[in-house]
Amino acid sequence: MNIAMMLIAAYLIGSIPTGLIIGKIFYDIDIRQHGSGNLGATNTFRILGKNAGIFVTIFDVLKGTIPALFPLFFHAHVHPILIGLAAVIGHVYPIYLKFKGGKAVATSAGVILGTNPILFLIIAVIFFTLLFSTRMVSLTSMLTSIANFIGSLFFDDTILMGISFLIMVVIIIRHKSNIERILNGTESKINFKKQ
Repeated sequence: MNIAMMLIAAYLIGSIPTGLIIGKIFYDIDIRQHGSGNLGATNTFRILGKNAGIFVTIFDVLKGTIPALFPLFFHAHVHPILIGLAAVIGHVYPIYLKFKGGKAVATSAGVILGTNPILFLIIAVIFFTLLFSTRMVSLTSMLTSIANFIGSLFFDDTILMGISFLIMVVIIIRHKSNIERILNGTESKINFKKQ
C-alpha cells in the first residue's frame, strides 16, 4: 500500500461516526440531537450510558491507532503520526456527515498510542489525574493536549513535535464553546458518585 492509499484509508477510518452508529442501531437515538450534539465519547456517555460510552471511546481510539500502525504493517517509510493525522482530520471533518464531526480527543490519543506508546502512557496518567481533579472532560482534554505537546519536546522527533502542536491547536479550537462555558462557570462536570 502506497502512502496516498494509506492516507485515504486513514481518513475514511477516522470518518466513521461511531457514536452516531451505536446510537441509531442500538438505542434508536441520534446523539446529534441530544446533549451537546457532539458525536464523541463524552456525549455518548451522557446520552447513551456507560456501556455505549466505553465502546465508542475504545473504537474512536482505535480509529487513530490502527492508521498510525499502517507504516509498520505495510513497511512504508513514512512517519506514523502523519498517517494518523489523516484519521484525526477524518474524525473532525467526516465525509459521511457533510464534514461535521467530533472534537478528535480519543482519536488523537489513539494516534499517539500507535506512534509513541511511552508518550501515550504519560498523557493517559495526566488525563485521568486531571479528570478526577477537575471533573470536566473538556478542560481535561485541552490540558492533556497541551501536556502531550510538551511531552513530545522530550523526544528526538521533530515530526512528532510538529503534529502534536497541530493536534493541540485543533483540540483547543474544537472546544471553543466549552472554553466559554468554563469561563462562565456553566461547564458540565462529571459526578463520579452517581450510580
